[in-house]
Amino acid sequence: MSQTKTPPPQTQEGSRSTSRNVLVVIALVWTVQLVALMAALSGIAQAEVAIHFRTTEIAWFTLMTLLTGTFFLPFAVKAAALFGKKRVLLVATGLGFVGDLIAAVATDYRTLLIGRGIAGIYAATAPLAYAITRDVFPRRWVGLASGILAGGVGLVAFGGPFLSGWLLDDYGFRGVLWFMAISTAVSFLLVAAFVPESPIRAAGGRMDWIGGILLGGGVTAIVYAIGQGSHWGWDSGKFATWVAGALITLVVFVLVERRVAEPLFPPAMTRRRPVWTVLLATSIAAGSLSAVGVVIQLLILMPNIPTISEGLGWSGTRNAIVTSPISAMIIVAAVGTGLLARRVDARIILGTGSALTVLGYGIGTQLHHNAQQIVGMGLIAGLGTGIVMAIVPIMIIEVVTPEEQALANGVQTLGQGVAQIVVSQLAFVVMAQHGAVLKGTQFYLDTGFTNGLWLVVGCCAVGTMLVLLIPRAKRLDEAEVGQAA
Repeated sequence: MSQTKTPPPQTQEGSRSTSRNVLVVIALVWTVQLVALMAALSGIAQAEVAIHFRTTEIAWFTLMTLLTGTFFLPFAVKAAALFGKKRVLLVATGLGFVGDLIAAVATDYRTLLIGRGIAGIYAATAPLAYAITRDVFPRRWVGLASGILAGGVGLVAFGGPFLSGWLLDDYGFRGVLWFMAISTAVSFLLVAAFVPESPIRAAGGRMDWIGGILLGGGVTAIVYAIGQGSHWGWDSGKFATWVAGALITLVVFVLVERRVAEPLFPPAMTRRRPVWTVLLATSIAAGSLSAVGVVIQLLILMPNIPTISEGLGWSGTRNAIVTSPISAMIIVAAVGTGLLARRVDARIILGTGSALTVLGYGIGTQLHHNAQQIVGMGLIAGLGTGIVMAIVPIMIIEVVTPEEQALANGVQTLGQGVAQIVVSQLAFVVMAQHGAVLKGTQFYLDTGFTNGLWLVVGCCAVGTMLVLLIPRAKRLDEAEVGQAA
């Protein structure tokens, strides 16, 4: 009688464990990169949205999601520590779907912005997903999984333009908005089916509602003031009042957090030099890179109208084809960074990546007028972008404990979001100084695009210099990870 050989029990378990880990990675990659994909799709669709709704306020099409995401983020990360990361992940995803649905069916610009604002709550999923990665994977998977999650930005950059080009060319911006809604629903199903709940929770406690409202309100007020500054006047009393009110609110937040028993973000964590320096450097470096799409996408997709608009006027499909090598570079750099982080000082990696973005976009300030120049700029900047985005979550793992992971990711995402919003809005302001309004739509001249790129270069350079403040920390292979495993 013939016999069928079966692998030893430990081999079967190892296979099941690997399969499970792969499914968890897929679910988390989809969840994390959907945030980036929506930002990319929004950037590519914004030119058509502006023309359709005849608005000069197109900046708020992308800023509304960042604004509400920033406001609700502190509540989300605190709730994750108290009630479970997966549970909060599902709630944020569900609300994101509701917002995307409202935006997809909106018939006026105000309703569209309301939907975009609700959808912004989905932004809280990214720091929670990175925190889950530390909790549920064994040590040997943590660096690779974190690199893949961050490296997915390359997949988004690679596939996003092709996807959006097809959607825009065949279905218009409505097709983009409906795709967002469907993708959020898929994210909810993947998390519900495959992602395990993290067993790491805060030991009791309650929500710091006052602290969250003060922090979210203060940050939101600053962002709103910057967004309206060009209309109010930068030296107007209204602008000064909003900024002063925001700063007072943030000062009150700091004072309140010192007195409450269970602060939103524990001062003991944020006062440690390795923590606050990493949070500061990564927020500026990554936030500035997230904002560069505002300039690049408008440069590429805005039409060429003599004396009015000096965009390249490409279709979505041509944009995808030309930028695909750049996206491939981001993927390679990000995955390679995830593997390299176990052996090389993360400060060196972050500094190198940030310096490459300065070089790439610095070249782009002068050379951005045809496909060859866009590719040349993008290959250098894309390499740096992949490195920066991949090393950020790994550096957080290296400087905090497992119990602090979700909160630290939340602070970093909050800081990065604020940097992205501020740099994005300033880019709109800078570009509008050299442009014109035609039939209710803001267009930009080449000088505006050049100055917008210079703004991004300067902010990336600041991020590069801030790396010098970071003290040496444990490498990834020395950090305490894989607790649930």
